[in-house]
Amino acid sequence: MKNDVLPVQIRGILPANSGCALFVGNDQKVFVINVEPAMGAIIGMFLRDQPKERPLTHDLIQSIFKGFSITVERVVITDLKNSTYYARLILEQNNELARKIVEIDARPSDCLAIASAQKKPIFVARALFEQVEDMSEVLDKINESGSEAE
Repeated sequence: MKNDVLPVQIRGILPANSGCALFVGNDQKVFVINVEPAMGAIIGMFLRDQPKERPLTHDLIQSIFKGFSITVERVVITDLKNSTYYARLILEQNNELARKIVEIDARPSDCLAIASAQKKPIFVARALFEQVEDMSEVLDKINESGSEAE
């Protein structure tokens, strides 16, 4: 797996016309995943460790995982088809009988929210990373102009 994926982080969140732009990448390249405005706000809250009045859906998922001794190992952004990104949520469950690893197909926005909430690593498939457009300069210009890319 180590050669097939690359570690990335959420480098910025910026409101956009049709939603919210998540800038995801590393020192080599940054690419954009567009998500609903609410998901961008939720991910931002998790990144800032901002307290919430009531548990959000991703908080509920965390509680369910905890109740069943499930931990999030990592998330992997795997593919891009017809302008839609795909991702996998990698879970581990340990109990008295065995250790079980489960991969779940999930929206990248949900994967990124869960990874942000639980401070878990985010990866991108190397083949996808090589294919996406580098948006590093755009993010740098946004940061230089003082806009609110978190």
